[in-house]
Amino acid sequence: MDDAPQAPAAPQRDGAPEPEPIRFYGTTWLDHSGGYAARRAALALGAFASAAAGVLVLRFAYEGLTIAEVGSLVNLLIVLAFALCSSLAFTRTWSGYLRRPAAPGAEGPGGTQGVRLIGFLGILLAYGVRSLVEAPGEKLHRAEYETAVARHERRRTARTGNPAGRRAGRGGKGRKR
Repeated sequence: MDDAPQAPAAPQRDGAPEPEPIRFYGTTWLDHSGGYAARRAALALGAFASAAAGVLVLRFAYEGLTIAEVGSLVNLLIVLAFALCSSLAFTRTWSGYLRRPAAPGAEGPGGTQGVRLIGFLGILLAYGVRSLVEAPGEKLHRAEYETAVARHERRRTARTGNPAGRRAGRGGKGRKR
């Protein structure tokens, strides 16, 4: 699934959290190693090229509708549908890079798959623009990883020492029940 090189793994210490890989980047987003910048540039360029190819295909489809003389109302509705769906897909894709969805299945059966399919241009443009800034989803993954590492460190430092020895060292008092 993911052929991206992985960042050199630090030795596993006490079950410390592992960074979650991002598609096409692996875990190189953590320290920006392994051709991270070149990969970001190439993926942004690829997303923009794919969006341009998609626009070309949509133009041919629009010309086909014009040749078929389906009417100006149908042409207008088609253009509005693609513009609206692309806008919605861009917005949802962009927000998905910043925060996890509240409830994955809350949108019902099918959800927004139709909107995302029709608005594929918005998804490609959101991916390309985000790739110019960082790996798509890097900010979200970094925040989650840093929170997990901090939580792990708090738990680890709270458990130092032998609990049985602490209990016995307080004048022989046992646990309260």
